[in-house]
Amino acid sequence: MLKQERKGMLDNNTYNLLEQLTIENKSLWRIKNNYKKDAAGDQEAMEFWNYLEQDKADHIKKLTELLEKRLKTK
Repeated sequence: MLKQERKGMLDNNTYNLLEQLTIENKSLWRIKNNYKKDAAGDQEAMEFWNYLEQDKADHIKKLTELLEKRLKTK
């Protein structure tokens, strides 16, 4: 089967990266705005959420950089 790309459409790989960026951003938002508030007073849970918050932020940064490079070349 031939790969067909329509003008203005993203290829599947770029779309997947963009989708994952959206998922990571939503997850980070929930951690910051819900989960950490719910964990107030639970040091162990708070340490986990702080760790995961930084991890998500790192993923978002890397995905954003990757997508910026790919979208500039399209």
